[in-house]
Amino acid sequence: MSNKFEDLASVAGDMAEKLGGNLKNGLPGKAMKWVETGAALTALRTGSRIGLRFARRNPVLAVAALAGAGALMYATRRAQQKKLEAGEVIEGKSKRVTARKISRAKSE
Repeated sequence: MSNKFEDLASVAGDMAEKLGGNLKNGLPGKAMKWVETGAALTALRTGSRIGLRFARRNPVLAVAALAGAGALMYATRRAQQKKLEAGEVIEGKSKRVTARKISRAKSE
């Protein structure tokens, strides 16, 4: 008896795996992006719901976390401002673009 149930479970697992692979590979690029966007929105909605529930139950901790995040942002901004005032280079990616002079013939 247990053999039949194990076989049935393995067959069902194989079918689900094949169906999932076919579904993922068969969708066009735009459809896959829509699916990913929907999953991201669902995760954001769930996360915000959990965050709000936590804030309602523990308002002191929520305020402390927000104050800490604000202090961290303020400290980062002050450090960048000091670097700018001192003339130091702020880390980043840049690309030098050389100017080219385009000569145009004057038409009379």
